[in-house]
Amino acid sequence: MRGRYYLLLVGCGGVIGLGSSCGTSLSMDRADVSDLPATNRAAVPVETRALAWPAETGSTIEVAQAVMVTAELDFGPKIPTIAEALHFVERRSKSDDGSGRTFAILDAYGEPTADGKLHISMHVSSEKPGRGALVFRRTRQVLWDARITPATNSTPAPFTGKNLDIMIADEQGNDHFVDGSGGPQSILDATIRDQAVPVREFWPDGAERQLTFFYSACGCPVKIMCRRQGERTVRTKDLPVIFPDDPDVVVIISRLLGWGKS
Repeated sequence: MRGRYYLLLVGCGGVIGLGSSCGTSLSMDRADVSDLPATNRAAVPVETRALAWPAETGSTIEVAQAVMVTAELDFGPKIPTIAEALHFVERRSKSDDGSGRTFAILDAYGEPTADGKLHISMHVSSEKPGRGALVFRRTRQVLWDARITPATNSTPAPFTGKNLDIMIADEQGNDHFVDGSGGPQSILDATIRDQAVPVREFWPDGAERQLTFFYSACGCPVKIMCRRQGERTVRTKDLPVIFPDDPDVVVIISRLLGWGKS
């Protein structure tokens, strides 16, 4: 079992705490993303609504699996950023048990094409049985539509949305899990689990490192590049947009990494 940490966000400006996997699972309250820099701000997800569904396509995916949805979207003469474009991608969920979403977008990236469209790739993780779809609001084009079925090879634990794993790569590119069991306010005050050294010693000031986050039913990694700048970090690449359907966890990551601090 990999190192797992439970995170608690108290209110919109409260304390972020990390507890070890042997402790009590903590819940995350709804948080505000308005204080985050635009380049790090996730798109707020569209609420699930009872809408007309397209005919069954025959496409299926099991719970706790992932699929990459890729499309070229026509926005006219003004091409938006990937974060802006995600607001135009409608998420539709219809769970078999009648409650909650059936999938989530984990990250998204892309770029304008030569013919003036936006090429976008969205990493989708299936969470519970039912149907899921992505629809481009401007044209009503169905970008993805699938029947999500129970897992057959194993029985994955339901995704609760309460746990987040973080890894930091060393200068050779080897990943190391972060141990936040001491309840640090900054990731720099956490510990590298397999080396028992503080992150601030492991990650030199000015160095660029790859960070990997696990927060999904499928267990898929979400990777970004960051540079340490004193007591905070900055993203060195705007893409991918991370966890656009889970702004709460983006707030937690942002505060642990010091995004938005001057």
